[in-house]
Amino acid sequence: MNPPSQALLAQAHEAPIECEEFPADQVVAGAPRAGWLPLTTIDGLEVGLWEMTPGVVIDTEADEVFCILSGSGTVEFLDPPALALPLRAGTLVRLQAGWHTRWTITQTIRKIAVTPGEDPKK
Repeated sequence: MNPPSQALLAQAHEAPIECEEFPADQVVAGAPRAGWLPLTTIDGLEVGLWEMTPGVVIDTEADEVFCILSGSGTVEFLDPPALALPLRAGTLVRLQAGWHTRWTITQTIRKIAVTPGEDPKK
């Protein structure tokens, strides 16, 4: 068996992520920006890094599992209602498509996330 041609995909804490402004209708406070850096796919799942700068936004979620690598804040679950989760290094979260959330970021967060890839049948 041959070793993988590229075992290291990125330095998760250092990889540059190009961030953009959120749509105005999502911004509650501040001028937060966010970006996504796709790293690889595994059996149809996309793995990547996501970063958000300080501010408050509302969002409608997609299916995702993520782990916070750095930064801090809170994610509130508006619909369906649930307890807010503090976000800090090591926090592991499962989001479900359609959930409505409010993200309050106090220190730029970076997370590694796994999401469903594009449906090849579409």
